[in-house]
Amino acid sequence: MIREDRNDGAIVLRARPDLGPVAERVTDWLEHWAEATPEAVFLAERSGEGWREVSYAEARDTARAIAVGLADMGLGPGRPVMVISGNSVAHGLLALACFYVGAPVVPVAEQYAAIPAARAQLDHIASLIQPAAVFAEDGAVLADVMSRAALRAATPLTGQSLHELARVGGTIEADVGPDTVAKILMTSGSTSAPKGVMTTHRMMCVNQAQISACLPFVRERPPVLVDWLPWNHVFGGSHNFNLVLANGGALYIDGGKPAPALVGKTIENNRLKQGTISFNVPVGFAALRDAMLADKGFAQAFFQDLDMLFYAGASLPQDVWADLEKMALEVRGEMPLFTSSWGLTETAPAALLQHAPTDRSGVVGVPLPGVHVKLIPVEDRYEVRVKGPSIFKGYLGDADKTAEAFDAEGYFRTGDAMAFVDPADMNLGLKFDGRIGEDFKLMTGTWVRAAALRLEVLNVLKGVAQDVVLVGEGHSELGALIVPLPGREGAAEVAAQRLGTLQGGSAARVARVVVMAEPPSLADGEITAKGNLNFARIKSRRADLVERLYAGGEGVYLVGET
Repeated sequence: MIREDRNDGAIVLRARPDLGPVAERVTDWLEHWAEATPEAVFLAERSGEGWREVSYAEARDTARAIAVGLADMGLGPGRPVMVISGNSVAHGLLALACFYVGAPVVPVAEQYAAIPAARAQLDHIASLIQPAAVFAEDGAVLADVMSRAALRAATPLTGQSLHELARVGGTIEADVGPDTVAKILMTSGSTSAPKGVMTTHRMMCVNQAQISACLPFVRERPPVLVDWLPWNHVFGGSHNFNLVLANGGALYIDGGKPAPALVGKTIENNRLKQGTISFNVPVGFAALRDAMLADKGFAQAFFQDLDMLFYAGASLPQDVWADLEKMALEVRGEMPLFTSSWGLTETAPAALLQHAPTDRSGVVGVPLPGVHVKLIPVEDRYEVRVKGPSIFKGYLGDADKTAEAFDAEGYFRTGDAMAFVDPADMNLGLKFDGRIGEDFKLMTGTWVRAAALRLEVLNVLKGVAQDVVLVGEGHSELGALIVPLPGREGAAEVAAQRLGTLQGGSAARVARVVVMAEPPSLADGEITAKGNLNFARIKSRRADLVERLYAGGEGVYLVGET
């Protein structure tokens, strides 16, 4: 890694290796593998007791046929197709068909359509995107949302519609190149209303070349994924889907997720099919860990052919890391690469990657080839900014937000904070250190590192809290609004007792706590499309609760459900 230290204290980092060959279009990968390994499985989804598998040749032929039908409908560049259903074979084939004709595909969180109270978000996105067509596998849901004013001009598409389009036949005549917008991905809306990130073929193709340059084993052995991560989010829909497609692998679509009602399905799917790479969020790995601790046979099957475990979204609890490592050693005598990376919707997504083995959670690594990282000092850490061929150029229809997003040198201002794993050895990489905008000051002038402290608080409140919102800006003491686990009685008393064990000064000790009787609301923007809490929105919407939290004297817990 090359380091440049500037006079203003900023540090610029970039990788030494050059970027290898880059495809021009996402569909180039499909064309290649349909010729090279036509019978190999590309996409699969559950069907009865097994899987419905689609080969590369079948996927190419079907996507091409659907593309002809889309073109006949007048769909192409500037005529987006909104997808309001979750991951499926039909969704994947439609997205590829859109790539062929240059129609931007816009996958949105399926809960925005499925939950009537959340449809204000769908209206916002539709008003911004102005979709020419809307796809949903569930015809009832589709018919229900198509009556909304923002969607009335769009053409409805269902799985049956795609089947009919694919039967028409014909040839594709479309001018699609590296700078054609392939996707418009919506930001999570955690800091403002969701914005549309214009994602080009170049961004996604470069990103896969960057990843494979650092993880050459994905080229040597086509990856097999059993994956639930939603395609409306850049991690599942661009990183994982494209990793499989670029390297001739197989994607088994997991209809579960790490939620109490659905985690059993994820465990079942991982028993039925073992992957070579396991992508998940920390709570998902915790659920798999628990299932494998109870079933040695499952652990044997899960680890025996695994090349890599990859977590994202938050730091993995060290106890989960240790348990998974112990099981891997018991099964195979060695640990697969256990790693993470860092990126955003705007970065396609991977910009930093930990591609060397490490023994700790939270390390996100070094810049990928072609990515320049600028670190701006903020006390004892750095604000991270990035630029390169995988970084977006702007938000759809929002010149002001686009201008705000870049500095004078063209670096994207991410708002995330980083610190060196070891300041004496930069090659050990960077570790994520929260979001600058989530930090706040107490009345004493002491800064609260909200992201790091929140993880510590959640660890202390394991078995009590589902999540927590830290408050206290302008006050002398820290407070916490707790989202309790479902059915947990006496959460406030237990939380108060446990939080009293935290050590440190005023910026590390939670002195006031209240349990939220009303859970966070997706419809009111308190939960993002990724399922994360929108802290700013919760604090704003529940300002009266925060005020009551600080109504008592100093050092007094407010205990009870409010």
